[in-house]
Parts: sequence; structure tokens; C-alpha cells
Amino acid sequence: MSTIRLVAIRETALSVDEVLAAVTDPAAGGLVVFVGTVRDADGGKAVGGLGYSAHPAAEERMRMVAQSVAERFPAVALAAVHRVGDLSVGDLAVVVAAACPHRGEAFAAARALIDDLKETVPIWKHQLFADGTDEWVASP
Repeated sequence: MSTIRLVAIRETALSVDEVLAAVTDPAAGGLVVFVGTVRDADGGKAVGGLGYSAHPAAEERMRMVAQSVAERFPAVALAAVHRVGDLSVGDLAVVVAAACPHRGEAFAAARALIDDLKETVPIWKHQLFADGTDEWVASP
């Protein structure tokens, strides 16, 4: 079975349970899940919602990031799912998980997975503020 168990970009709501199930493995003693949600404020301004858009190659780039993490850490299983489209405050934007033999490795692998994803995968956030202004954020 492949170390990379789930990689997807979706327009539908994300499921922590799906990601957790994808990486659950009897060889893993540590399993870390990171959930990124839409917060209600940024930079002191109230957020009304946001939209994510992705380059057509974003999912393949996400798979490459996961492969890189798998090569650098003793991962048993990895998963990453990102949402695109219009999201509301509280919605899940991204869910990543890493399962490794030990907890320290799992924490490090999960952190690398989300950090590398955010830095290199071409997914763009258009943040809409309650006052009617907007801004584009995190364009790698």
C-alpha cells in the first residue's frame, strides 16, 4: 500500500473522519491531524467569507509535496485535502494528516506537509471582509 493515501482538491465540504480513516494504520504509533478553518477575523478586520481557487496543476503539485514529505520522514501514511470555492466562517479549508511509527515523527511530518503545501501549491485565497473590502492572500 502506498504511503500517500489521499490527496484531493474539492469543491465540497471536507471530512476530518475521511482523512483520519485514510491514514489509520496498525504500523503507526503516532497520528497527527491538522485542520485549517476559516476564521472570523484577520488583521483586526471582520471576515465575512472567502473563496479559494486553484491552478489546474494544484492537485498534482500537492501529490508531489506529499511524496517529498514521505521521502524525508518515516511516514507510514499521509493525506491532504484542500477545499476550493466559496467558504464561510467556520468551514474547513484544509485537512492534512501524517501517521508515523512515533508521535514526534508524526508531528514533524504533519507540520512539513501543511507548511510545504501552503508555500508551494498554487491555491489562492480571496478574502472578503465584512466592511466590503477584500484582499488576495497566500499566492505561492
